[in-house]
Amino acid sequence: WDDVRWLKREACHDLPLIIKGIMTAEDAIEAVEAGADGVMVSNHGGRGLDGALAAIDALPEIVEAVGDKVPVLLDGGVRRGTDVVKALALGASAVGIGKPVFFALAVGGEDAVVNLLQMLQREVEAAMAICGVENVADTTRSLITRHPNGSVTRYTRSKL
Repeated sequence: WDDVRWLKREACHDLPLIIKGIMTAEDAIEAVEAGADGVMVSNHGGRGLDGALAAIDALPEIVEAVGDKVPVLLDGGVRRGTDVVKALALGASAVGIGKPVFFALAVGGEDAVVNLLQMLQREVEAAMAICGVENVADTTRSLITRHPNGSVTRYTRSKL
């Protein structure tokens, strides 16, 4: 976390510093205490370990841990408008959509990216309407039902 403090002090003092790769509440708190202006919940898209927790499963505890001190962004697994609505309902301030944008760009250039963004917007609006919400502020956790047994395995911070 000393590197984050150094970055904020020396390199990003007048720019927002968002720390990506946060998957535990403890790391989110450390990031904020070290000077982060935001945290991005992400397993870096790899899920490199078989059975690794999806970023959206780590999101609620991280949102709860940092409260409204900093924005909490979700990166990973966002492919449809319903994914955006789920992330917002679980407390994300915003989502990353890098992979879909890169795929669209590779397949059809700028026009495909514009189409993707318009499609995501329509899907978000449709999902919100189906859920009976008129604005993003009304997308609350009450809209989400996950894991019928009510539990999600909580990540434990590594002791490396």
